Amino acid sequence: MSSTQQEKRAELRKAALEYHEFPTPGKVAIAATKQMINQRDLALAYSPGVAAACEEIVADPANAFRYTARG
Repeated sequence: MSSTQQEKRAELRKAALEYHEFPTPGKVAIAATKQMINQRDLALAYSPGVAAACEEIVADPANAFRYTARG
């Protein structure tokens, strides 16, 4: 590999590491798509509320597209 190719590779590597680190580490963020302000909101989203969605998906796997991010 020529020194020019090595320099380009090193520059790309440095840029890729900066891209992944700044301004916030990583590339993907997970954020709530529903309002979660109080205990009731959390209960609807998680336990026991999530059980209702799980039961519907067990009854009909196509519901995964309706009740999850798969849709």
